Amino acid sequence: MRMKRHIRVLLYVAAVAVGLFMVAPFAWMVVASFQTQAELVARPLRWWPGRFFPDRYVSIFTDPANDVFRTALRNSLIVSVAVVAVSMFVGILGAYAFARLNFRFRRAVLMMFLFTYMLPQIALLIPLYMILNNLSLLDTIPGLVVVDCSLVVPFVLWILSNYFLTIPAELEESAWIDGASRLGALVRIVLPSARPGLFAAAMFAFLLAWDEFMYALIFTSSTASKTVPVAIAEFSGRYSTDFGLVAAGGVLAALPPVVLAVLFQRHVVSGLVSGAVKT
Repeated sequence: MRMKRHIRVLLYVAAVAVGLFMVAPFAWMVVASFQTQAELVARPLRWWPGRFFPDRYVSIFTDPANDVFRTALRNSLIVSVAVVAVSMFVGILGAYAFARLNFRFRRAVLMMFLFTYMLPQIALLIPLYMILNNLSLLDTIPGLVVVDCSLVVPFVLWILSNYFLTIPAELEESAWIDGASRLGALVRIVLPSARPGLFAAAMFAFLLAWDEFMYALIFTSSTASKTVPVAIAEFSGRYSTDFGLVAAGGVLAALPPVVLAVLFQRHVVSGLVSGAVKT
């Protein structure tokens, strides 16, 4: 019993240490957003501001010079919501097919989708650039939705196909006996049972689209289509950088994913754990 108590204490200490290690960068970013430029570059480093300096947040939302960031917030929200909608629609239907239908090379095709997700983004830049250029989608929000879906859809397919395998097929067969179609059984039986997996997939799809930087940097050039990661990178000037402004932009950019993670944490954890039972 004493040994078990020691192990439990060690586990709690390790969990607290890991938690502090994970939270520390975000906490420092919040503190830095309220410090003056002089305090940020002072040596030795000042861990706490002499006085809170909220002017950067006011500047982001009121200064015409920061209109790019406000537009980028709107663009990122539009792109992320659109990517989640498209990827979940395609992912649900595709994952259900992979989980329930028996066809030749089913596993190989699913692995091929996963392989496209594993490819480095830089290897796809030139082909995607040429495709968007031919479709006149460069420097547009629909173009970003298309390229982000190419990144997110394989991930959603993989998560949901594994999760659908954990749902007993007998539930659908009972619905078929009662006269439901395959699509009706999917909507009325499978999707309600797969709610945790759907929350997990939608959550990670939103995060992938919200945080995507390379495609947004290469495929956009005007203020009308830039996203938050690109706008924050442009806070750096040619000869100087307002690190506090960058930190304030980072805090604002991190709020939507953090809020979503807090609201749907229970569903996300249960969805990931249940989806990992079968592969």
